[in-house]
Amino acid sequence: MKGGLPTSVFVERRSYRRRRLMDALRLLPILGVMLFMLPLFWPTTADEAVATVPMSRAVTYVFLVWAVLIVVALALWRALWLTGGPVGDDEAAQEDRL
Repeated sequence: MKGGLPTSVFVERRSYRRRRLMDALRLLPILGVMLFMLPLFWPTTADEAVATVPMSRAVTYVFLVWAVLIVVALALWRALWLTGGPVGDDEAAQEDRL
């Protein structure tokens, strides 16, 4: 181990951007599950005082969320691909040593 501090405390901008894009792609399924579960909280009682959500609107919501998740995943994947792809094992090991 060499005695001395590294010249830079920050990670390279390109590597940082790729890691954040990969984090966003990893969190997308969690966001999707949360959005798909949202209709479970909509009122479904037959009480006239509470407005219920029709089934057609709930099904439309689910398919719109599904389509938006696909578009967002495609956009994040494309952004990751344009920045040089995911960090490989060799690059990650080299960055961890610095």
